[in-house]
Formats: sequence, structure tokens, C-alpha cells
Amino acid sequence: MMRILLFLATNLAVILIASITLSLLGFDGFMAANGVDLDLQQLLVFCGVFGFAGSLFSLFISKWMAKMSTGTQIISQPRTRHEQWLLQTVEELSREAGIKMPEVGIFPAYESNAFATGWNKNDALVAVSQGLLERFSPDEVRAVLAHEIGHVANGDMVTLALIQGVVNTFVMFFARIFGNFVDKAIFKTEEGRGPAFYIATIVAELVLGILATAIVMWFSRRREFRADEAGARLAGTGAMINALQRLRAEQGVPVHMPDSLTAFGINGGLKHGLKSLFMSHPPLEQRIEALRQLR
Repeated sequence: MMRILLFLATNLAVILIASITLSLLGFDGFMAANGVDLDLQQLLVFCGVFGFAGSLFSLFISKWMAKMSTGTQIISQPRTRHEQWLLQTVEELSREAGIKMPEVGIFPAYESNAFATGWNKNDALVAVSQGLLERFSPDEVRAVLAHEIGHVANGDMVTLALIQGVVNTFVMFFARIFGNFVDKAIFKTEEGRGPAFYIATIVAELVLGILATAIVMWFSRRREFRADEAGARLAGTGAMINALQRLRAEQGVPVHMPDSLTAFGINGGLKHGLKSLFMSHPPLEQRIEALRQLR
């Protein structure tokens, strides 16, 4: 329930901020002066503001959302030797990667997983599940942390947010062009926008949104290989391979990660067929083989 309320609140805030921005810029509509044709330049700006507003706003509040949705407890003062080791390991890896020490947390989950998020590489959050800490060896945990530090150092959160903003923009842009075509060419609406415009636009956004998601997930999969390479450099190729092999051995364990954080986790689950197009992570076998090629 809390996740749903947070989702609704976030989207309401995005709409409010985008509406104010559009009003200040003077873009409060995208019909041409004749009231029939589209002003494509103004439409592109309109879609760009809304497309990037959502992805960038989500990026800026990503740490807060991650803590709320996963129940992550930040380690400010270590209470046990395991927490002390965790902080020291992240500090060491961050120094080697050339980034500022991120916040470090643990979230209550049985499955082995971890994630990194944050709006820039010097203001990030790295968190691991309780299950991972309990079942992985210290070298394997260090490799997982190195993988997440690799995401941070590579600026993957910002890159994916920008890619999402671009695809959002063009989904909205082409959906409205399609809606206008259906409204004017098929239903012969002569002025303004008729009901067909809104119906056709919604349908087009759904279809194009699915295709856009496949594109974003393709970038996400490519980015996982880079994070694995970074993890291998920081923690050792053997340790990174061992960590991935341990994850593969636990593939039968369901992954309960919020959708907004799945792309930033170490373990993205397993899918087959057409569903594989929407995987945020490549198959573990491919990732392990790619690391073996680095040796």
C-alpha cells in the first residue's frame, strides 16, 4: 500500500512541476494557429518536458524511494563487526573506484540481492540484502559490492534516467501525431481535438511504451556487463565469477525487488522467450562467460 501511495504522490508531483514549467515557458498547447494541424516544434518541447520530468524527478528522489520501498536500514554507526566490515569494504572499494563514499544499508530480504542508486556518483546508496550477507562468503559479498560500486562509478543511474527520458519523449511525441492523424484523417474532426485523438493517443502510447521498455532494458543489459567488469577489477575476476555462480545456484529463490530498483540490482531474475526482451539483466551464464574471457 505504501508503494502505491508513493507512486501516486510522485506522479502527482511530476505533473505539477511539469505543468508549472510549461506555463513559465509559454507552452500550454501544441495545436497550430489554424486549430487543426499540430505545431510539431511546440509538441516536441511539450513531450520533452513531460518525458524528462518523470525520469529526472525519479532519479533525484531515488535514494529516498529505495529506502522506503525496501525497508533499507542505513548503517550510520556500526553495531556489529559485520556492519563494521561492510562499511570498511565499501569505503575501500569506493576509494579504489575514485568516488565519494556512498551511504551503506541492509534491507530485510531472504533472497540474495543488492542494489545501488542515487542521482550522481558522489551521492549514492549501496545496499545488500540480509540473505546475501548470511549465505555468501566475504569474498563473494565484496565482489557483489564491487559490482554495485561499478554501477555508481560508471554513472549508470544517470545514463538510464536520460535514456528513459528520451524514449518517454518520443513515445509521447509519435503517439500524439498518430492520434491527430486518426482524429483528422479518419474521423474528420475539423477543429480542435475530438475523442478519437485521445483514444488513439492512449492506444499508441501503450504500444510504443512496450517497445520503448524493450529498448531501455537492452541498454540495461549492456550496462550489467560493464558493472561486472568493474567488479572484477575491484574485487578480482575469480571472486566476481564465484559470486555470480552463487547467484545462479539460487535462481529458484523468488526475487522480491521493487520494479523501480530491479535494473540496479545484482540479480534480475530469470525469464524466457519474449519475456527475455524485457529482462534488466543478461542471463548469469552469459555474464560468467564474459568474465572468463577477461582472464
